[in-house]
Amino acid sequence: MPAFWSNKPEIFWDKTAVLQALASTVKRDPTASHYMFQDDPYLIPKTTAEFRLFSLSKESGCNAARYIFNTYPKFFETDYAEPHIPCLMPETLEPQTEGVNEAALKELIQLRRVQASVDMFDRLLQAGTTVTLETSNYLLDLLCFYGDREPPRDDQLEEPEQEVVEHQKRRMGQLRRASDFVGVWRQNNNAERIFNLMTERNAPSFCAMIRGMVKYGAYAKAFNMYTELQNNRLTADVHTFNALISATPEVKEKYNEKWALITDLLEHMVEQKVQPNLLTFNAILKSLRRCGALGKTYALQTLCEMKALNIEPSFATFDHLLGIFYKAASSARGQTEILSEVLDEIEGKHFVLQDPNDVHFFADAMRVCLDLKDVELAYRLHRILETGDNWKFAGNPYQQSTYYGRFFNLLCMMEQIDVVLKWYRELVPSLYFPNSQGMRDLLQSLDMDNRLDLVPQIWKDIKQIGHSNKPDLVEEVLMLMARDLQTPELQGSFADCALDIKSVYETREKRRVPLEWTSSALGNIAILVSRAGRTEEAWKMLELFKKSNRVPSNQVMNEFLDSAKQSNNKAHAVHLVKMAAGFALPATAKLARRVMTEFELSEEQKKTLVDLDVQSSDSSDSDDDSDQEQK
Repeated sequence: MPAFWSNKPEIFWDKTAVLQALASTVKRDPTASHYMFQDDPYLIPKTTAEFRLFSLSKESGCNAARYIFNTYPKFFETDYAEPHIPCLMPETLEPQTEGVNEAALKELIQLRRVQASVDMFDRLLQAGTTVTLETSNYLLDLLCFYGDREPPRDDQLEEPEQEVVEHQKRRMGQLRRASDFVGVWRQNNNAERIFNLMTERNAPSFCAMIRGMVKYGAYAKAFNMYTELQNNRLTADVHTFNALISATPEVKEKYNEKWALITDLLEHMVEQKVQPNLLTFNAILKSLRRCGALGKTYALQTLCEMKALNIEPSFATFDHLLGIFYKAASSARGQTEILSEVLDEIEGKHFVLQDPNDVHFFADAMRVCLDLKDVELAYRLHRILETGDNWKFAGNPYQQSTYYGRFFNLLCMMEQIDVVLKWYRELVPSLYFPNSQGMRDLLQSLDMDNRLDLVPQIWKDIKQIGHSNKPDLVEEVLMLMARDLQTPELQGSFADCALDIKSVYETREKRRVPLEWTSSALGNIAILVSRAGRTEEAWKMLELFKKSNRVPSNQVMNEFLDSAKQSNNKAHAVHLVKMAAGFALPATAKLARRVMTEFELSEEQKKTLVDLDVQSSDSSDSDDDSDQEQK
């Protein structure tokens, strides 16, 4: 081999380097759905609820297949891969070690068989076999991690569901404690029993118990266990201190007492020479969010201490800072400066996941932009999301929908309609499925910029996205089209859209609550059809008022009278007055006088209108008399 090869540095390529290079040449198609649905076009979602349902269903199916694959490996013994790929072969889920011994206990722990591990431990003790301290600690870790419960099987998709429900309940203020959503630390459970049976305990034994108690809401017990650890002259690890710091708001009421307890724990870390990590400072900031104004005082000190220790913040760090400093009652200038400084710090950087709370940053920061109505900050935040792989921090489908919903709401309020439509085409449906409020924001943006000609196209999107059964949204569409007179071409387009909406009211689909006719919906459709000169459809709408037991408004009757006047249709005008009398409208007399004034009627028609005028006048007088008597 030539000598110059010996000095050349060896290059190590990532296993997915080729795939990453190919992926960098492909851009997202804004007109297509999410990539996870491309394999099955029939199951392409149209709404946020369908996106969540289909994505969870697909993941659940993969987990179920994996469970069958690993549970019955004898049916999947043929290996076609050359060379052999171990990760594609079934895993061993059944214990292979026979007998009652410590090796069998270790295998059960490794397989995460909680109850079977406890039973094996008890059988070993009953047989007089001493379990080593290391194995006992492994068992404690298993029990404390799962809260002395069996973990969910691979074919059960519980964690994403639980995370979404937890976030929704937190927004509604229904969750107060950790025990509300992760279970409860039961009194005298197997973890406590085994811990008390252990003849020898070391620091990992106490640390496992403390972390488990904090995770499952036994905060006072966790601090008592920490006191016992200190009395035994043992040292806790950094993960245990992180758990205790995050539990401080639960054991103290006053803000200064919470901070004093955090300070004590930090001093213990210094005394025991325990080096803090990123999660330590994030736990401090998370606790300071519940310390009121006191949190603002010490949050920046905590950030400076992180920099002094050369610990790079994560998205969760900045999310906690926004939670501490952003208050609705604060000055708008201060709020803007805080968020702007945070964006200055993270702009252009590529982040990796280091804290489970990292995924909350973008949705919370966009909420701040929306509250401040600062679209420039929102653009900067969105550019950070699109930097590198930062898009992975958008979170689960619910969090992504929240982020893009707030972003789109802000755009509709602050930007011109051309910009709004550009983002609308960019985000929908590849990234965002607007809810009914998002579509209403878009309609209002069209109204502000006088672009009502686009309403029929937006109505098609509303139907496709699945919001055509939302009464408020449907009536908003009809109101915008019927409010003002438009050009004949646009009136024809509005009439087509109105008739399409009429078909939605008349359609009775399974698994869908049908729309109920309202006077405003009937009236607006009738007005739109009448303005387009479609007389037959317009009069059918008036007949629907009777069938639906609804009463048309004065505007509807006047619109129909104007249409009859344009076509000089005396019969329609007289019939309209008769219908008004049949509905017992107070404006019947005015309509009758207007018809007699504006139309050349026959004697018979005049007599009919005079009789209707007298009847309507008598009925209105009797109504006035009864009102006076009641007064």
